[in-house]
Amino acid sequence: MHTDRNIWKVNLYNKKHAFVYQYGEELIGILDPKPDELILDLGCGSGQLTDGIAKTGAKVIGMDNSEEMIQYARNEYPELQFFVKDATNFQFNKPFDAIFSNAVLHWVTDNKSAVLSMYNNLKKEGRLVVEFGGKGNVETIIKGIKKALIDKGYLQNSKIEKWFFPSISEYTGLLEENGFEVQYAHLFDRPTELADHKIGLKEWIEMFGASFFIDIPEKDKNEILEEVQNNVWDKCFKDGKWFADYRRIRIIAKKIN
Repeated sequence: MHTDRNIWKVNLYNKKHAFVYQYGEELIGILDPKPDELILDLGCGSGQLTDGIAKTGAKVIGMDNSEEMIQYARNEYPELQFFVKDATNFQFNKPFDAIFSNAVLHWVTDNKSAVLSMYNNLKKEGRLVVEFGGKGNVETIIKGIKKALIDKGYLQNSKIEKWFFPSISEYTGLLEENGFEVQYAHLFDRPTELADHKIGLKEWIEMFGASFFIDIPEKDKNEILEEVQNNVWDKCFKDGKWFADYRRIRIIAKKIN
């Protein structure tokens, strides 16, 4: 889920980038859903974690601003409710006991609006359990992309800022300024092995960083992708495998006002 409305290739996402929601399975345990609770899966993607929450007995609603992801989720899990909504401006008829979000909030650059929307859709004492890219996330890859774009003469593309990777203090401060009490916050490294080591980083970049290549001819794009891999090889290629240099921030908070 993200606010610039990239067109997601859902089948490729599930085949080659399933690690995104597989890592989120641990977060469901931290959420600890109860059978009588109403929970929002914010940025539910193709619905795997929404289904995981539902299997605990809780009532869960999935929400994402990708029409492609939501259509897939509705087809795959027809017994669950899914809605196309934007994280920065959404409203449901009933407040939630908890809001859960995995690998989403770093796509939402209007972070204050997202925090206010989450606050407005939670019950008092409702909890927030989220994990997303934190400060330094994929920094090596981003630097490699921007250097390759500049070297190829695409200065404007290199200036694109498509993600929000905050420090702990930056995000917890935002939550506390807007009616939340932060109970837990942790920033940690999680180097993530990519699915196809022959293709390397190219497929990851095309899936998650497509907007860097808007209006760039295919030939130039392929040359840039090749240069990116050369730029980051020493840091992202280990023991015959490609890794993305992920750093995650995990937060548990409670609505107190």
